[in-house]
Amino acid sequence: MMTIHKEGRTLLFWMMIILVAINYAVYYFLPDERLVMNLVILVSVALYLIVLQFFRNPIFEPPQEEGVVFAPADGKVVVIEEAVEDEFLKEKRMQVSIFMSPINVHVNRSPVKGVVEYFKYHPGKYLVAWHPKSSTENERTSMVIKDTFGHSIMVRQIAGALARRIKWYVKEGTPLEQGGEFGFIKFGSRVDLYLPLDAEILCQMEQVTKGGRTPIARLKRK
Repeated sequence: MMTIHKEGRTLLFWMMIILVAINYAVYYFLPDERLVMNLVILVSVALYLIVLQFFRNPIFEPPQEEGVVFAPADGKVVVIEEAVEDEFLKEKRMQVSIFMSPINVHVNRSPVKGVVEYFKYHPGKYLVAWHPKSSTENERTSMVIKDTFGHSIMVRQIAGALARRIKWYVKEGTPLEQGGEFGFIKFGSRVDLYLPLDAEILCQMEQVTKGGRTPIARLKRK
């Protein structure tokens, strides 16, 4: 089942009004230009459908598996490597990054069940999402979730060249269900996960992911 996400409803409403007005104006002022009228209608429908698919929101029952980290977003795995997380965790972690193209669902979902331990919004640049410096220089949010095993996992939303608006619905102390929605990034972006080094990685490079449904890693009990 699919619905339209709340982040797109106002935009889609006004976009429809504007496109209808444009088509009516063409029909009113150029009644004999059938080719122009048909072309405007075709472009209007195509443009509206493109924007509409950006805001689709699949409805499903997310799996509930303690110890398993699920993908926080639809997209493709572009990074699996060790990296130092120096904002909050201050230690070496296993980084898994998922690139969200403009055609992906842009809802961001909690990879585990837990409580938001840390949250911060960072204004910044709009480098392409796969740029090496996008993790530290682009507009982004950093969220750390303490899961039911006691692990602290960082999830970072990163805006890309097209995505210039990050939305989040959490703050420190917010409880999150596994697969529960915590944010949205408009028009292409990236989400980074910083996992414990001893986590068993279950995904691979270039793998296509589904937010809240694709297993990314398995955590060890403390």
